[in-house]
Amino acid sequence: MRLLTFLTAAFAALAACSGSSTSEDRLPTTPPRLARGPWHGTLTISGGRRLPVELLVLPDSAGRPRARLLNGGESFLLTDFQTVGADSLRINLHVFEAALVGKAGRRSFKGYWQKFDSPTPYRVPFVLRPGRAAKPLAEQAIDFSGRWAVRFRDAADSSEYPAVGEFKQRGNTVTGTFLTETGDYRYLRGTARKDSLRLYTFDGAHGYVFEAQRQADGSLRGDFWAGLNGHETWTARRDPATRLADADTLTGMKPGQTRLDFRFPSIFAGGSVAPTDPKYAGKVVVVQVLGTWCPNCLDESNFLAPWYRANRARGVEIIGLGFERTPDQATAAARLRRLRDRLGIDYDLAVAGEASKDAASRALPQLRGVVAFPTTLFLGRDGTVRKVHTGFSGPGTGAHYEAWKKEFEATVNGLLAE
Repeated sequence: MRLLTFLTAAFAALAACSGSSTSEDRLPTTPPRLARGPWHGTLTISGGRRLPVELLVLPDSAGRPRARLLNGGESFLLTDFQTVGADSLRINLHVFEAALVGKAGRRSFKGYWQKFDSPTPYRVPFVLRPGRAAKPLAEQAIDFSGRWAVRFRDAADSSEYPAVGEFKQRGNTVTGTFLTETGDYRYLRGTARKDSLRLYTFDGAHGYVFEAQRQADGSLRGDFWAGLNGHETWTARRDPATRLADADTLTGMKPGQTRLDFRFPSIFAGGSVAPTDPKYAGKVVVVQVLGTWCPNCLDESNFLAPWYRANRARGVEIIGLGFERTPDQATAAARLRRLRDRLGIDYDLAVAGEASKDAASRALPQLRGVVAFPTTLFLGRDGTVRKVHTGFSGPGTGAHYEAWKKEFEATVNGLLAE
């Protein structure tokens, strides 16, 4: 998705990945405890913006620490709690190479959101306190509900890309998302105050704040702040008819090419995966280009995992090609196995390369190029590529997600019927 270029340029991460031998990997087994119940606070991200964060701490029946990271219309179950020194706690954030690491006490949990899968230090300060966040005071505000034609502009290189903003507003509370040609910004929530809009999201991998001010002509102008130091500007105007390019046309096979030709190492030692393996002969095959660092890929995998269990007997297979933020194959395989175990993925996963669109394009040279994570390819029973879908409209997009599911089903059903 379009986020990859922006994030890899704007973001940095802690030098040692979580699989390396650091002091944080040699941790005692009993962590400091956070009080049961809700916790709230903020991350201080790029531009000094305060991004709200909510945790719900609910130990399991055996007393083991558990929490849910609440993010708009979703929540992530967090089960990996570790101690750091005598009074600090590390909460690993779902399947992502990231954690909240800080001093834990009865009245506060204060430290850094750390990312472990990039080569330079990535530490974003946070503070959480027990209890629920105070509800904002009701005040008069314009209604931002509706569909908006949006353009984002990178503050560093002035590159631009289109998007569609879709918002719903009740009182001062606003929810919605931005859709781009290569993915969506997932679950956003926030507030409207007078003539200003503020939206935010934190899913463990990404922390975003969108701010905008209504202009005299009714348009919006504002800033998009991301993670450690990401910054873009954006403008928007109401347009119920605005559309993005068709996701099935953004890439495809090169002239004269009809089949994929690859063999990549399986996530299990000694194995390999290729579309020409006997397992896939005469079957419809869906090839998923993904990475464990990519929340849109996580959304797609959350759909594909149960769908595959329900439909594999019909003669359909899925191959997941993982592109990870590490050159080490063993580390990449371990991250993909963790994703497999966490989501209950039964289809084959392979280590295909490092996390970049250029690397994915080199790995799949029959394509005109990979322009987004995820990208989904559909192979007919004869092994030829019939369709290439760029990006993904996830559950945070509402009706667009339902439309994507219907389109996915129709595509597979059509290929099975041949």
